[in-house]
Amino acid sequence: MNKLISVVIPVCNEEKGIKKFLDERLFKALSELKSYDFEIILVNDGSKDKTLEIIRAYAEKDKNIKVVSLIRNFGKEMALSAGLRYATGDAVLTIDSDGQQPPERIRDFLQAWEDGAEVVTGVRDHYTKHGLIPRLGSKLFYRLLRFMGNKTTVPGSTDFRLMDRVVVDEFNELTEHNRITRGLVDWLGYEKVDIYYTYGERMAGRPSYNFKKLWSLAIDSFVSMSTTPLVIFGYIGIFITIGSFLLGTFCIVNQYLLGDPLGLYWNGAVQMTIFITFLVGLVLISQAITALYISHIHAETQNRPLFIVSKKKSINISTPVKPNGNIKTERKN
Repeated sequence: MNKLISVVIPVCNEEKGIKKFLDERLFKALSELKSYDFEIILVNDGSKDKTLEIIRAYAEKDKNIKVVSLIRNFGKEMALSAGLRYATGDAVLTIDSDGQQPPERIRDFLQAWEDGAEVVTGVRDHYTKHGLIPRLGSKLFYRLLRFMGNKTTVPGSTDFRLMDRVVVDEFNELTEHNRITRGLVDWLGYEKVDIYYTYGERMAGRPSYNFKKLWSLAIDSFVSMSTTPLVIFGYIGIFITIGSFLLGTFCIVNQYLLGDPLGLYWNGAVQMTIFITFLVGLVLISQAITALYISHIHAETQNRPLFIVSKKKSINISTPVKPNGNIKTERKN
């Protein structure tokens, strides 16, 4: 009996390229893997174009193609979580629908899984397809991520990855609302193998991840995966306090005990201005960092569902695997 592999594909406004990706790339690659059975889970993340109509047509012809349609746009991370929740395979592969991640390499992912890897991560050659600013931003992001304490995420890691059933079941138990899928999978700590691949061009359309979304993703990565920012600013606070004490002591000794032999002429107003400027800046930065953590605490305590699935628009889906309070199905009218 063949092993079942679930292929999870989040889609959002991909009407110009989704048919080409499925017909010319994905289906062709999967058809060559005769020793496996596949179910394809297309997660519609609130598309405003004809994407849902196109993928529903595929599902109507093939029961192995499932459409999980979210009631609105919840973002790629939630779309991935929805797909993983409905996946029933012995292993689950996640891949983007824009063609930049090559389905032809799925064979290598499966081989690594068969050899014992519980997580197989696609790592892209991410410095060759971008301009100077994106390359520098990517390098800075991964260096900061490692500095924040995440030592497991390899620079260039993507959501093109394969996970064993055990890993997916554990991932589905996580309850974070501000989630970074690749970071959480790495955090679980299962045996991992990296596969490097050449990052391709988009088959059609423009990427939905603009600078604002990428910036938000980076902020969520730092805040949700580590408390290091709080520790850093705690040390900065100690440094500023000790430095201010030493500088104040120096000013008192120089000005009042030695008669200002250095000729600095630091009066009380100048000293107070320097100290207040440093301390006010420190307080403002500390409050901004603390506010980020408070916002995440607020989101978690609300206990809202991660996503809502529209039964009317979805096809070939049943009860999700290991459902919990973070999933909700739209009520039938």
